[in-house]
Amino acid sequence: MDRLDNTVRPYAWGSTTAIPQLLGVEPTGEPQAEMWMGAHPGAPSRTDRGTLVDLIAAGPEKELGAATVAKFGPGLPFLLKILAAGAPLSLQVHPNLTQAKEGYEEEERRGVPVDAPHRNYKDANHKPELICALTEFDGLCGFRDPHRTADLLAGLGVDSLKPYVDLLRAHPEEAALREVLTAVLTADPEEMARTVAETTAACARLGGDYTPYAGLAHHYPGDPGVIAAMLLNHVRLQPGEALYLGAGIPHAYLSGLGVEIMANSDNVLRCGLTPKHIDVPELLRVVRFEANDAGVLRPEASPDGEEVYDTPIDEFRLSRYVLSEGGAPRDLTRPTPQILLCTAGSVRAGEHELTPGRSVFAAAGEKAEVSGTGTLFRATVVA
Repeated sequence: MDRLDNTVRPYAWGSTTAIPQLLGVEPTGEPQAEMWMGAHPGAPSRTDRGTLVDLIAAGPEKELGAATVAKFGPGLPFLLKILAAGAPLSLQVHPNLTQAKEGYEEEERRGVPVDAPHRNYKDANHKPELICALTEFDGLCGFRDPHRTADLLAGLGVDSLKPYVDLLRAHPEEAALREVLTAVLTADPEEMARTVAETTAACARLGGDYTPYAGLAHHYPGDPGVIAAMLLNHVRLQPGEALYLGAGIPHAYLSGLGVEIMANSDNVLRCGLTPKHIDVPELLRVVRFEANDAGVLRPEASPDGEEVYDTPIDEFRLSRYVLSEGGAPRDLTRPTPQILLCTAGSVRAGEHELTPGRSVFAAAGEKAEVSGTGTLFRATVVA
């Protein structure tokens, strides 16, 4: 197995302390938002044999296995991260595979530079993702029932919200959600800024169910995403609980530390809580306007002690092991590539001692025996 040396991304919303505390190092004072583990060209993991991109390119079937290459191509299909949100991330959705391919090809045809700030599709892949909490973790996920949202907005007593309340109560679910989100994102900026200020003041005064939305304007004053966020379910994950985010589901992470895994893509369409480009027509094409519960996932234990987070896609499979002192070594060898990440305690993976935040890459079929006392996450694929 190859020990991984991973890059920490310093996005502005990142916590200044959570990742350093996990790694047992001194904070730098700068935000540390995500630690990437995988073969994404933006920040590939490094090994003693070169980057993970280089290793896989030199022998795709050797590193990934023939079945993985046949199903997904000669690249690692997933990206694993440790994510530390110290401030809310942008409200966003991800396209499905067909939408991503069509959008990418269209922007390529029009010659939009891939690094242009108004470019929507950086690649032709979809980006389903799973976030598993390591600490208490707050997020927004999926549309709340429109009638419940109407009651929530009406309770604020803000006159400029009344048209949204009426729409949410009068129309069928899909039409109501579409019309309100469209109205919010296309409103006059000055009028919306006043609405946001009144709304957040009322949220702060009332507390309770309004509390998660009260602080958003502190980070994004006047942003229409503050109102859009109130259409969504608030969810608070406890350690070990997870959320699966499929295509078209609007979501935002608010605070907390977690393990995130996703298909190896960078396609994001933003709805708000951001200074970045928002393509409203394309966003409305991709969003699934349907109400649903947040759908908190808890791992399903197998007889061998593996706790699996069940998801409906094959590009990634996330599970964890809670290892105890004196337990027999476990053989985690698989015919697919895997990354093993320690998040608590001390775990021996082959010849490597893993402490929290440390990880290894095991090629397809490579012997992967682990032991020790702690928590170990396993990221692989279904091939």
